[in-house]
Amino acid sequence: MMSKTLTRILIAVAVCLVIGFLSASATASSVNTWYATLNKPSFNPPDWIFAPVWTVLYILMGIAAGMVWSRGFYHKWVKTALYHFGFQLLLNGLWSIVFFGLREPGMALMVILSLVVMILLTIKWFKIVDRKAAYLLYPYLAWVCFATILNFSIWQLN
Repeated sequence: MMSKTLTRILIAVAVCLVIGFLSASATASSVNTWYATLNKPSFNPPDWIFAPVWTVLYILMGIAAGMVWSRGFYHKWVKTALYHFGFQLLLNGLWSIVFFGLREPGMALMVILSLVVMILLTIKWFKIVDRKAAYLLYPYLAWVCFATILNFSIWQLN
């Protein structure tokens, strides 16, 4: 029988991967058409790198959320941490819809800036509940900060 912690981690990873899959669906509609025609900065990574990086990040996010959840949803700090996590996860998915689905880099920049703030708040609350869970979100924060610079650059160049 699986432990409660492992079960919650697996559920949280699955939720994060589903959000990632839905985001990828929004992205796929434009990556080879509209996105390919945009002017991009010299530091723009190759398209193939995004899927493996996001997969790893979603797994780390899910592990972190599952670790926090396993501390007991009845506790107000856990609830607060997971509410922040859920909200940032929604912003994460919204960014793909706005950038790739709506093809609005300027609006997407506003979304991703909000996402950075929510990730920082999520890390703050995760740290209160489980320091190790908070550390698992640092690669995600770093990647989203890079993506913010990339989004800004694409918006400026187009």
